[in-house]
Amino acid sequence: MKKLIFLPVILLWLLPVYSQVNKSDILSQLESDNTPVQNTGIMAILKSSSRLFAEKDDLTSVILVIPSGDTVSVQSVDSTYLKVVYRGNDGYIFSKHAVIKTPPALPSAKAQREIIATQSAPVSENQAIRYESLRDKYGKSIAEKLITGKIWKGMDSEMVKDSWGNAFRINRVIKGNLVTEEWIYRYTWLYFENSVLYDWGPVRK
Repeated sequence: MKKLIFLPVILLWLLPVYSQVNKSDILSQLESDNTPVQNTGIMAILKSSSRLFAEKDDLTSVILVIPSGDTVSVQSVDSTYLKVVYRGNDGYIFSKHAVIKTPPALPSAKAQREIIATQSAPVSENQAIRYESLRDKYGKSIAEKLITGKIWKGMDSEMVKDSWGNAFRINRVIKGNLVTEEWIYRYTWLYFENSVLYDWGPVRK
């Protein structure tokens, strides 16, 4: 009977330890990795509001205050600061103010091929007509990108629909004058602020 009671106690003690080790591994990897922010896939959630500094050695260089609960994209980390991107602003926050999220696994090579196959423009007899329509709407250079299913930061939501079609699901949040949307496709999520594409990443399965 004592063994049955003792086992759950041990499991409850090990769970937070494992979680902390996992986050420590992520931080260690970031410290030794200078990968650009759009390729890291590492996000952090603010557990309390934090000032975003332009320079970590100058605490008077405050760019803005990030509210508690908001998400930032992490570029790198040291013992005191996280270098982050928040709504297009690069800077530093105190690492104690944020919790690193475990990054989602990237799609396999096979899944990436399926993304290209399912989310690129369909090849059919109607493609020439579609291209002409896109060219009349956006001009030649943008039409060539959209017809091949390309996306890029800064494009508007209408362009995304013309490139990838309608999302399976849209999650919308309105905070004052800011409208944020997360569009969910089969393998990819897209993040918009006021109908402008800001970021994207792989869907966690």
